[in-house]
Amino acid sequence: MFEKLLIANRGEIALRILRACREMGIKTVAVYSTADKDLKHVRLADESVCIGPAPSPESYLNIPALISAAEVTDAVAIHPGYGFLAENADFAERVEESGFTFVGPTPEVIRTMGDKVEAIKAMVATGVPCVPGSGGPLGSNDAANLDIAKKIGYPVIIKASGGGGGRGMRVVHTEAALLNSIAMTKSEAGAAFNNDEVYMEKFLEEPRHVEIQVLSDKHGNAIHLAERDCSMQRRHQKVIEEAPAPGITAEQRAAIGKRCADACVEMGYHGAGTFEFLYEKGEFFFIEMNTRVQVEHPVSEMITGVDIIKEQILIAAGEPLSYKQEDIKVNGHSIECRINAEDPDKFIPSPGTITNYHPPGGLGVRMDTHIYNNYFVPPNYDSMIGKLIVHADTREMAIQRMRCALGEIVIEGIKTNIPLQREILLDGEFSRGGTNIHYLEHMLEKKKQTGDS
Repeated sequence: MFEKLLIANRGEIALRILRACREMGIKTVAVYSTADKDLKHVRLADESVCIGPAPSPESYLNIPALISAAEVTDAVAIHPGYGFLAENADFAERVEESGFTFVGPTPEVIRTMGDKVEAIKAMVATGVPCVPGSGGPLGSNDAANLDIAKKIGYPVIIKASGGGGGRGMRVVHTEAALLNSIAMTKSEAGAAFNNDEVYMEKFLEEPRHVEIQVLSDKHGNAIHLAERDCSMQRRHQKVIEEAPAPGITAEQRAAIGKRCADACVEMGYHGAGTFEFLYEKGEFFFIEMNTRVQVEHPVSEMITGVDIIKEQILIAAGEPLSYKQEDIKVNGHSIECRINAEDPDKFIPSPGTITNYHPPGGLGVRMDTHIYNNYFVPPNYDSMIGKLIVHADTREMAIQRMRCALGEIVIEGIKTNIPLQREILLDGEFSRGGTNIHYLEHMLEKKKQTGDS
């Protein structure tokens, strides 16, 4: 097992990794920017190193600084968390070349899965169902592109191969708009991702976002930890996640989960990962794979009892998986609300000092956060300041438990999206389950039009 591990991240995920390491007897190194010197995990780590000023490119995205921090502290492994450099193949490559262990898959696999066209090719080859599409990048032949769209059937969506997080995509409803949309998406993709390659897929009009959590070791073993529903989204950003997904049968879960686990073995995938799907009319359609731990991993942990972070570290150290597929049982229901430092109506970030913080408690309530009384939320990073997670025997009980937890939590001094979360948890359609990825946008638009506050 690793003697010392460097945590190349910040906030709640850095604290989550630190806690897992402590339980495993692994010493930790925290890295931080000048804006983050008072983060909780920095104070708790065995060692800490300042890697630069507040802007991410000069600190958390500064590969030489991170490698140097590992060298001067004699760390032997680096955990990237999520965001920042977690899915950067060049970073993983530099880590390995420098003699450290990267807690994640190989650079080659990260590179393949980071290119949406190559990822789809890999999934087709391994039997994972994909959205009907161009099957590769679009060329410059206008007639051929028009023909592809006609065969797929409108509406279609043009996507950047190097895109992500809802960026680099454009929906096209008519043939007349197709060629201009392709040109615009290529131009935007080239500017944003240094890769102007785009591809085309059928646009599913009312799908849900359902994803499969996998773990795969270096010994040819892979398992899935059931599915999560992440359909409650605003501008392609997840707001609430839950596991298991409402309406997915045990048979569906076993079938799609096995395909994902088998794909991991075929690809030589090592570590934790997530296969993201659009789900519509009983069918799964692959959209992308995240080659890291997800923000929403706690809901999978709550229903299976598997510590995903610990398994990541064990896999990176060359250990076989601690579980076989038959060991994994879905127990009850879990819901996660992302708590953001932002105006709940205008969604403008709300940095500042937290003057009063009181976390909720009780049976089945978990709060993953790095904040505390008098903590200053810096304006330099993502606005998420915590994740409120509940677990109960049934979905109905989990919803009620989350309502209670949201009524109990106190965060003062800044604005948060807690009022929005409370509103969603009281919504009748959410309570029934199975809302599509557009539901929250429509709900917010309706609220805006009626002038509700």
